[in-house]
Amino acid sequence: MTARVQQLTFDLAHRPALGAEDFLVSGSNAEAVQRIDRWEEWPRSSAMLVGSRHSGKSHLAQVWRLKTGAEVYSAADLNDHVAATVSGPLVVEDIDQGLHDERALFHLLNLAREHGRALLVTSAKPAGELDVRLPDLRSRLRALPVIGIGPPDGELLRAVLVKLFSDRQLMVEPHVIAHLALHMEQSMAAANRIVAEIDRRALEAHRRVTRTLAAEVLAGDEARRSD
Repeated sequence: MTARVQQLTFDLAHRPALGAEDFLVSGSNAEAVQRIDRWEEWPRSSAMLVGSRHSGKSHLAQVWRLKTGAEVYSAADLNDHVAATVSGPLVVEDIDQGLHDERALFHLLNLAREHGRALLVTSAKPAGELDVRLPDLRSRLRALPVIGIGPPDGELLRAVLVKLFSDRQLMVEPHVIAHLALHMEQSMAAANRIVAEIDRRALEAHRRVTRTLAAEVLAGDEARRSD
């Protein structure tokens, strides 16, 4: 007889992203959500959203786009034509991945300062760590208010693991989730990586997702990171 798997519940707020998955809110990102909600109070109409990979930057940027009607460009696609033609709110994503045209972003930041055009840039690194050659742009970026998304707390990490397994149609018992959350690298990127590897191994070997399988994947993940 198959034991019934206990359902996990979390007292976390859910923020619908209108067609995307819900955005889970906890102590690690609540302030960022609040500041995105209150975007009209941003100094000089601009802000930089900073968080590690898989932290939810793009999701929050999508929430802001839906609030403001902003256009969205990746930093790699930004150019002088975009800077000359965009007349409303704008999201520039992943400026840490490299800017195609630094002067275009500098021009857009000036427009935000001078004319109140709302601008949100996202980055995995703070402004001081970006590889930006144009001195005036470096200065503008360092002056931007920073909206930071912190590392996930334990409650958020457990909820994200449940969500990731559910997306892959995997039923995982609470004690397995708890073991993973306690022993894994505390990051969203690690959660995505580990769930994908557990899913792969479970499919290949036709195994259930057990604590034993989870421990094997955790050991392999730690060994790879130590190399």
